[in-house]
Amino acid sequence: MFASVAVAIGGTASATATTLPAPTAAAPFTGHGSVGQAYVAGTTPGQTVTLADSSGHPVGTGRTDALGSLVVRNVAAGPGYTFRTVLAGKQAATARFRVLAPTDVPAAGFYSGQTLHVGLNYLTMRDGVRLAATVRLPYGKTMADGPFPTVIEDSGYAIAGPHSLIDAVLHQNGETTSDPLLPSASTAVGSLVAPLLGFAAISLQMRGTGCSGGAFDLFGLPTTYDGYDAVQIAASQPWVAHHKVGLVGISFSGISQLFVAGTQPPGLAAVAPMSLTDDLYSTGFPGGMFNSGFAGSWLLDRISDAKPAPAGGQIYARTLIQQGDATCLANQELHGQAQDLASMLKQASHRDPGLYDQRAPATWAAKTKVPVFLSGAFQDEQTGGQWPAIMSALAGDPRVWATMINGTHTDSLGPGTISRWLEFLDIYVAQQVPKQSALLDTLAPLLYSQLASAPSETPPPLQYTDAPNVAAARKSFEAQPRVRVLMDNGSGSKGPGALQPVWQAQFVSWPPPAAVATTFHLGSGGTLVRSTPVASSVSFRPDPTARPATDLPKGNVWAALPPYVWTPVTGSNGLGFSSAPLAKDVTVIGPASLDVWVQSSAADTDLQTTVSEVRPDGSEMFIQSGTLRASDRALDASRSTATHPVPTYLLSTAKPLAKGTFTKVRVPILPFAYSFRAGSRIRVTVTAPGGDRPAWVFDTVPTGGTVTDTVGIGGSTPSALVLSVVPGITPPDAQPACPSLRGQPCRAYVPAHNGG
Repeated sequence: MFASVAVAIGGTASATATTLPAPTAAAPFTGHGSVGQAYVAGTTPGQTVTLADSSGHPVGTGRTDALGSLVVRNVAAGPGYTFRTVLAGKQAATARFRVLAPTDVPAAGFYSGQTLHVGLNYLTMRDGVRLAATVRLPYGKTMADGPFPTVIEDSGYAIAGPHSLIDAVLHQNGETTSDPLLPSASTAVGSLVAPLLGFAAISLQMRGTGCSGGAFDLFGLPTTYDGYDAVQIAASQPWVAHHKVGLVGISFSGISQLFVAGTQPPGLAAVAPMSLTDDLYSTGFPGGMFNSGFAGSWLLDRISDAKPAPAGGQIYARTLIQQGDATCLANQELHGQAQDLASMLKQASHRDPGLYDQRAPATWAAKTKVPVFLSGAFQDEQTGGQWPAIMSALAGDPRVWATMINGTHTDSLGPGTISRWLEFLDIYVAQQVPKQSALLDTLAPLLYSQLASAPSETPPPLQYTDAPNVAAARKSFEAQPRVRVLMDNGSGSKGPGALQPVWQAQFVSWPPPAAVATTFHLGSGGTLVRSTPVASSVSFRPDPTARPATDLPKGNVWAALPPYVWTPVTGSNGLGFSSAPLAKDVTVIGPASLDVWVQSSAADTDLQTTVSEVRPDGSEMFIQSGTLRASDRALDASRSTATHPVPTYLLSTAKPLAKGTFTKVRVPILPFAYSFRAGSRIRVTVTAPGGDRPAWVFDTVPTGGTVTDTVGIGGSTPSALVLSVVPGITPPDAQPACPSLRGQPCRAYVPAHNGG
């Protein structure tokens, strides 16, 4: 979901040998230090101010915005900074202040001195910025019933809207879902699900959005360490059980959890991220191409959300300000200093480690020490199916469990997951033996009808409820396999497309240790064969305009059977390669690779490869796809495997294709889990990117239909599909109907021009 951003919009830090004149007057405003940043507010709009270090050297300068504010980013930590300006011909300076390092943690009294009450609160962060946070007690409870097991959901969506989403959904107390003071439905895990299942929830509004102060910067360091401070404030509250909290949430508030966990706040008990990503680059630039579909539109929404209220910003903030909330109004003063996300869209697409590493969930996951419960879908149309790569970053944490499923963005919260999620929270956050919630069976159909507009199975009963104590329950929970893969979601008894996985496979780690890298060679005549074929080649003309950009021009992708328009590869615009009908079931679980030898008439070419199943009845089901810009073919050798090529995406390693020569390009195919049934054929197609996903749109190199790509076959150019085949797994169900599986559209099989 999300690409990152560059340097400060208002001020830029840059060291210089120049020394500013000694100040002769006190500035009528105050400078403040944050984590790696400095900011000033309350100046005259358009005033030029300079940030000076302790020696008087200027390290950043800029003009204050229309609200009289400026943020200077990328500043070295240390004491003695001042903001300088010229007033009435005099050098005026603020009092000296410290730019904070991540290790500048306030004393315990800073946290325990803040009191949280039911409803909207304003929490003070270590840099003086105040964040909005709404406390929601377990449904039907009052403070007198505490202490409560407590979770935090941290998001930049409109999460701190103080009214009750529960009341609105249940149509109680006159509330409706059109209430402008409701939290966003995207934050329902904390504002609806957790309170109904017995947890108090703190809905934390991310810096620079809604009624929170500060400037929005997508997972910049101040935002990350806000999470540390919020956890410590919450854990110090007398009504929080065990003085420990968990983190919950899906998507934006799923991703944020790993950043916070990586800061290692002592008051954090566990995290449970859903529908996350491993790296903002992998969602923002899949295959090295900007995702102008979901990622681009998501960024534009974040720009809108970060605008100062009441003229712009989130509706709940505008409403509260109109109702007289002076703190919310004051907190808008730095909103005009949000990172310039729009300028980022114009940047080159290569991955800059200095920009992305601190904004990569994987970076912070590697520092995580608390128990982790992950869940996500392989065909996630928003954040993408590459998220299982986060498992390698979490390898140092012995208490990590992951549930993987075929499906869409919301399927991570589906009935196949929610009972296990609740067990995890009961054991590690509530520190109690799991107990069956009377509301769970009632909540599930209501929740899934609201989120997915699809039928759902009843969540399975909670496990370990008969354990004699929480230690015994924890021991049993920790004895289960670390990875559950839920199979054939959508093909069960509740009807095609229902939220209902049919069976599961379990493994001790990811990728499955039993998986065997199995090679299927691209052959002549569009065949896909196990043995190396005779040398030949075949050509196509990659044209991103030959098919629609997406496979869902309209409709709800979370519905049972969305109105997909998954168009076939026809004419000279792509290649297809199909196996002979399978003699037995072949179960593939894990990532895959298309190792293609390509020669292009252009210096660069954008490639998409799609794996599908062709049925005996002539129907074809989408399984998974992957993309790569050929110039980004250089791999990280320390991380790449036979089934999982990991491009570096660095500008320094990018290289054009050699003219007139075949070059090996390994196109990463996102992980998937599927049993190809006996009698069906495995198919792989090679095209220009696009047409196979509901929301991802790729900014590809225009070809005008005049570029020719030639793929080598056999001989010295043995192009091949490499799959993670797990032997010994026989699916217990019949072949799923086409369509039925969630996130996997179907079409009538049409051979490509080369016969496959």
